[in-house]
Amino acid sequence: MIEDLVYQSGIPGLLIVSYLAATLLPLGSEAFVVGMALIGYNPLFIFFTATTGNTLGAITNYFVGKYGSRFILSRYINVEQEKQRNVELVFRKWGSPVLFFAWAPVVGDPLTVIAGGLNLKLSVFIFWVIFGKAFRYALIIFTTLSISA
Repeated sequence: MIEDLVYQSGIPGLLIVSYLAATLLPLGSEAFVVGMALIGYNPLFIFFTATTGNTLGAITNYFVGKYGSRFILSRYINVEQEKQRNVELVFRKWGSPVLFFAWAPVVGDPLTVIAGGLNLKLSVFIFWVIFGKAFRYALIIFTTLSISA
């Protein structure tokens, strides 16, 4: 089934899936990346497309945090002020390098929203997010090709 989806949508589909996977939607791009590597797509195209899409999704989260976090948190998500402050303190303690883990399941997407809410400089945000996401996709593609060889 994944092969059919990959064949039909190709690189543009990977860009869309990678973008959506980096937003707060419960979606992953890993199976798509692995599937494309296994059926012979150019590994560099896969790497750059997935990294670009995933980074753009994280940037979307950043702006949600920067311009919409108070509205979203106050209207749709019941978060105690103390818990929200604790998360912000953890982010401030570890600083922007924690964004290397923006790819991590469960915690990655909220980190990108928090970074926007804390008004982290966008260039610093993008640096750490690209670094982490590129590392992850390179590892996935390399591992897939090594195992399948």
